[in-house]
Amino acid sequence: MTPLAAMVSRPRARLFAFFLRLDAQQASPFQLHTGASLAAKSYYEVLVLGGGSGGITMASRMKRRVQAENVAIVEPSERHFYQPIWTLVGAGAKQLSSSGRPTASVIPSGVEWIKARVVELNPDKNCVHTDNGKEISYKYLIIALGIQLDYGKIKGLPEGFAYPQIGSNYSVNTVEKTWKALQDFKEGNAIFTFPNTPIKCAGAPQKIMYLSEAYFRKTGKRSKANIIFNTSLGAIFGVKKYADALQEIIQERNLTVNYKQNLIEVRADKQEAVFENLDKPGETQVISYEMLHVTPPMSSPDVLKKSPVADPAGWVDVDKETLQHKKYPNVFGIGDCTNLPTSKTAAAVAAQSGILDRTISLIMKNETPIKKYDGYTSCPLVTGYNRVILAEFDYNAQPLETFPFDQSRERLSMYLMKADLMPLLYWNMMLRGYWGGPAFLRKLLHLGMG
Repeated sequence: MTPLAAMVSRPRARLFAFFLRLDAQQASPFQLHTGASLAAKSYYEVLVLGGGSGGITMASRMKRRVQAENVAIVEPSERHFYQPIWTLVGAGAKQLSSSGRPTASVIPSGVEWIKARVVELNPDKNCVHTDNGKEISYKYLIIALGIQLDYGKIKGLPEGFAYPQIGSNYSVNTVEKTWKALQDFKEGNAIFTFPNTPIKCAGAPQKIMYLSEAYFRKTGKRSKANIIFNTSLGAIFGVKKYADALQEIIQERNLTVNYKQNLIEVRADKQEAVFENLDKPGETQVISYEMLHVTPPMSSPDVLKKSPVADPAGWVDVDKETLQHKKYPNVFGIGDCTNLPTSKTAAAVAAQSGILDRTISLIMKNETPIKKYDGYTSCPLVTGYNRVILAEFDYNAQPLETFPFDQSRERLSMYLMKADLMPLLYWNMMLRGYWGGPAFLRKLLHLGMG
């Protein structure tokens, strides 16, 4: 499918020539690491579970601490994706192919890639079991298993995705269906949902709404579109400064937002969505749609839910400042699979990786961790094909902004950063263990300011 060429400005990434040079030098799929699980040892000093953003980043950092041959990653997937760009893929502004690379190309050279799925964690015996029958022991364990998409908890899904007019930017299998539904839209309700569970990138469900509205305007369909955002939450965003800015956009663009509405069923053959009123359990409403974007319920991966490392809700139970497990001192967590009380984003993982690196390095020396994670996370709220509100905040839902200007305003510069600079930072610095978030940049840019 052809991206929205006419709507998205072309001459962007030239500004980032340094990163482009790095990008051209990305690791070859044939770089020197051991990929065959049959060659895997049975013991590693550092074992990383998960080959997503947190897992690859921490493996790169640990490689510098204990040397590559003492580090292994357990990950079954053949491809690694930069998922934050899927918002733009679903709106036709980026190609899906730009978001993925072979997992082999992002595994740090020399680090063992155990191509298997973890099926059991036994932290009392310092070992894990994989689906190919292997037992792997460790001295230190880093859990970076991400979050599980539970489409099946909505009646009628995932089989409903076989029908047109329905998509989801949260899965590689359905994100292009969002763009197809957007292109095929003629007249009626365009519905966007937010589930009644924790999710990753909590801004994404409404980003695609703003982008769809912009697409309808530019293609002359806006007057025929009734745009509805049905969210299980009680507010549009959790940080007041950005929520106020978003409310202004919602009013200006005549968008309908219904709170405490949870999608429980999709009747794709009839193009109907069923919502439950969370304030009145059991009360439901059926809405017909011409386009439906589904954000699925999410949860901790099943292997963690039944594990000793999980809290009662199934998330890895870590100290919110050091990321060290509360019960097992040689176990650590990072990213979406943890119970850290902050938004689950790639930006949060970057900030956490720097803290966790320092935590583990001190524990390896039998010293007490001193560096504390403040909950920093970021959500580039895409409000159009060339505008972003860059939300940055901490555990207390207080703005923690990098730039010395009001980030609650829509800006082209922040869109260019989201669309072009951030992917380059991700592939060339973060995954290589050299990007721990913008804290240093924030201090630099705010020198001499209150």
